[in-house]
Amino acid sequence: MARHQRGRRSRYGAWHGGADPLAPPFDVRAAVDQLGEQVLAGESLREALADLLRRGPDGERGHGLDDLFERARRMRRDALRRGRLDGTVTRAQALLDQALAAEREALSGRQDDDARFAEARLDALPRSTSRAVQELSDYDWVSPEARADYERILSELRDEVLDQRFAGLREALKGADPASNPEAQQALSHMLSDLEDLLSRHARGEDVDDAFAQFMAQHGDFFPENPQDVDELVDLLARRAAAGERLMRSLTPAQREELSSLMQQAFGGSGLGEQLSALSETLRSLRPDLPWGRGDQLKGDQPLGYGEATGALAEVADLDDLLEQLGQQHPGATLDDIDVEAVERQLGRRAADDVRRLQQLERELRRQGWLSGSSTDALLTPKALRRLGSTALNRVFAQLTADGRGEHDVRSAGAAGEATGASRAWEFGDEQPLDVVRTVSNALRRHGAVTGRAVRLEVEDFEVVETERRAGAAVALCVDLSFSMVAEGRWGPMKQTALALSHLVATRFPQDALQIIGFGRYAMTLTPGELAATEPDFVQGTNLQHALMLARRHLRKHSDGDPVVLVVTDGEPTAHLEADGEATFAWPPRSSTIRATVDEVDQLTRYGATLNVFMLGEDGGLRRFVDAIARRSGGRVFTPSTRDLGQYVVSDYLRARRGRRRAG
Repeated sequence: MARHQRGRRSRYGAWHGGADPLAPPFDVRAAVDQLGEQVLAGESLREALADLLRRGPDGERGHGLDDLFERARRMRRDALRRGRLDGTVTRAQALLDQALAAEREALSGRQDDDARFAEARLDALPRSTSRAVQELSDYDWVSPEARADYERILSELRDEVLDQRFAGLREALKGADPASNPEAQQALSHMLSDLEDLLSRHARGEDVDDAFAQFMAQHGDFFPENPQDVDELVDLLARRAAAGERLMRSLTPAQREELSSLMQQAFGGSGLGEQLSALSETLRSLRPDLPWGRGDQLKGDQPLGYGEATGALAEVADLDDLLEQLGQQHPGATLDDIDVEAVERQLGRRAADDVRRLQQLERELRRQGWLSGSSTDALLTPKALRRLGSTALNRVFAQLTADGRGEHDVRSAGAAGEATGASRAWEFGDEQPLDVVRTVSNALRRHGAVTGRAVRLEVEDFEVVETERRAGAAVALCVDLSFSMVAEGRWGPMKQTALALSHLVATRFPQDALQIIGFGRYAMTLTPGELAATEPDFVQGTNLQHALMLARRHLRKHSDGDPVVLVVTDGEPTAHLEADGEATFAWPPRSSTIRATVDEVDQLTRYGATLNVFMLGEDGGLRRFVDAIARRSGGRVFTPSTRDLGQYVVSDYLRARRGRRRAG
């Protein structure tokens, strides 16, 4: 469609530049919820974030790293099926056979002794192509066609090698052959000499910016890729030299010997071969990370020439690098490791746009305050934890409602206290609700009632509703982090329960002090964010004694609150701390471990703490142990399924609060 305005002509059409620039960005909140779903299912934040980037956000499936990885893998497989790597040697053999056949035909028409001698010499040629070519270097060909075919063996190989190393060779030399044109050979030799000098200075750490600019001004026609600095030039040349080395490594020993000998003959005494070898060594020292010594086996029926073979191997090497970047499997891997330009070269513009969008999504998760920390050690921010905790709590509430456990009691459980019916003047810092009727009445009494006019409120007019003061609680939630929790599918429900309770306390009972304590062979205090990022501990040991010790420390720190200890576990104690602070593990549990754990239970009981245990699974030893400590402490034992764990823990906490309220 075209539109004219004041003599200007505008054209409109479909966008063909890759990803739609007007397309909305990823839904960051949806991505946060997706992360939350996986964290609540038991994954660590690191695993959840990696999974988000691998699969792509919901609604954008097929645009994640996994899809790009699979496309690159298929391209690598296709490159390895492009053809046989011995095509250069095969081509040389074919040209030699063609030349010998033409020469023998020419000799057969002659009856002199010289012809018979020439035939005898041809019959005595070695079977090796390179050695036969070398022995024929001083042969006086009778057939012009045979001579041309023979000369093509080395000239074609020489041209392919030089074209592979320098893409702009023909343009720079204006089509002249360095082997037969002294001026072209001198120009190429001059460029190689200047290049070696530039790279040697760069290797010594010298500032070569001006030298690089001068080199490109003089020899830029050899490099149509137009590198912008010496590092780009080194990368360009090193990858091509490495591809040539990989070709040699990929051939059989016999094929490698044949090709090496033919290449030496192709460059003869011109000195170009020595210059190219020196350049390769310099490039290898500058880029030792490239796969110089590795070979690959290509398959296929089509024989590949030198340029085609090195091109296929270079593509395989580039795809190997790309697969490593997209796989994100090496330690410390981040999206910034992905070379977006390499993605665009190999997989196209749309794939590069997908990577940029994933990088933008990760940046937005940080910029908008959902993630903190480094890319390799990300943490959920308080903002994200509130959203995650709210999701976990809503799920628990939904289960409580569905099971008919009293929606009203649950939904109103976080009230600041029951109203007493009285009110008082507002003071700075009050959190009680406003008494609207008395506030407006105060203003009317102060200023008098005037019909049709707005009521002017002063600070002195405000009153708040008095509520009953509720006692706070010191709550320690001890959660089992042993590997059995993962193996039996209890890791996710445990995390969801802890995060739901944490959110409930933070938003509805801020006067309560909750401490999450995780325990495996050792116990540790955890923030909700640390719990979300926690990964399974594959070290054996269930050290409940250490967890109860930390719980007791938390209760004493908050001695003005009602002491409550909640324990979620699926195995009897198998570890305890010795006098030196080191944990000892044994299975079956030793009597010393049981005694140490019971001692902690007794200390909590004497302190007046309520100790309730939520037992997951049907372990006989655990059942006997928890029944025994329940009798000693006066606490209770619950045996919820993993699905019901959250509602059991939250319900027990709320029941205890209602009990404290009635007792007050």
